[in-house]
Amino acid sequence: MEEREIKLKEAGKIARLTDRTFHLDERIGEGYFSANYFLKSREIVEKHLPGHVVLEQWFQRKDDVMACGLDEAIAILHKFARHPENLEIYALDDGDLVQAGEPVLKVKGKYEDFGFLESIIDGILTRRSAVATNTYQVVKALRGTDCFSMADRQDDYLTQTGDGYATYVAGIKKFSTDAQGAWVGVKGMGTMPHALIEICGGDIVKAAEYYEASFPENGVTALIDYHNNVVHDSVMLAKALGKRLRGVRVDTSKSLVDHYFDGKDTSGFDPHGVCKELIYALRKALDDNGFPFVKITVSSGFTWKKIDEWTKEGVPVDTYGVGTSLVENSTVGYTGDLVELDGRPEAKEGRGEVPSTRLKKVPYPIY
Repeated sequence: MEEREIKLKEAGKIARLTDRTFHLDERIGEGYFSANYFLKSREIVEKHLPGHVVLEQWFQRKDDVMACGLDEAIAILHKFARHPENLEIYALDDGDLVQAGEPVLKVKGKYEDFGFLESIIDGILTRRSAVATNTYQVVKALRGTDCFSMADRQDDYLTQTGDGYATYVAGIKKFSTDAQGAWVGVKGMGTMPHALIEICGGDIVKAAEYYEASFPENGVTALIDYHNNVVHDSVMLAKALGKRLRGVRVDTSKSLVDHYFDGKDTSGFDPHGVCKELIYALRKALDDNGFPFVKITVSSGFTWKKIDEWTKEGVPVDTYGVGTSLVENSTVGYTGDLVELDGRPEAKEGRGEVPSTRLKKVPYPIY
């Protein structure tokens, strides 16, 4: 990726990106992804009402949302609008925080030149901002603890690249797949799945040794909940590998109670899944057996609220793996409205142009 295409700003935001970064589908320009009534409206306007200049603004309805998808939307406008050089575009930056009703993007030009792109831009801003906002909440809750995205398995594979970009904008920069990091030049990471242990007949040590032999430069971080006996198996693996064991990952299902709690009183807490008490016990067992260097990674059902509780308390976790909660969207929904016609206010009742001093004019061309 060319340096001019992606450059980190001091504030951690990403500079304006081009259509080459986003690998835009050429069918966007054919209207393939546009709501059909926008295509019909364009045809009507071209035949009967050409040349009217409109102003369209995009906003959403919740507070403390991290706006994202703006560079992608601008790239679409510059590539697929007719006469994009004649459009006036004003936008915030990806990564800016916005409040309910605040415009993030305004476009002025002839309706027939860009109006058919409205629903595509709605969808891009909605998806990217939802993922960025979810990630932003997680990052705040982490309080500096390391984290990686496991969201590749939570949706259609075609969402990975855009979701990964939004995740990166919001502050999580480690991913499970190459696709998630494609737009920002980050390769995927990871060690072993449960499947490798299964193929080794359930032998965690053998699986770790095969992994190390195949990827000696990576160091071994082993999934350790295969037998649902995390504390015992972690110490066993540490004794077998010594300093070659970088870490263990606890991924216990919420439907299970780890065997560490067999015969113990669990009446004061919920012992299911990856619970705090299990992690405290794991850290103590590793330290007591001479393995303070073995890091602990946790995954399986972590939300920003759970992470916030754990980091506030100081639960001894070195890395969190987060998936579903990064890409769920009950958070954001963008809409675009025409609010001006030929220089005068014109909008459906309840809508109108919202002034903004934050929007910045986007030059054309930008590369």
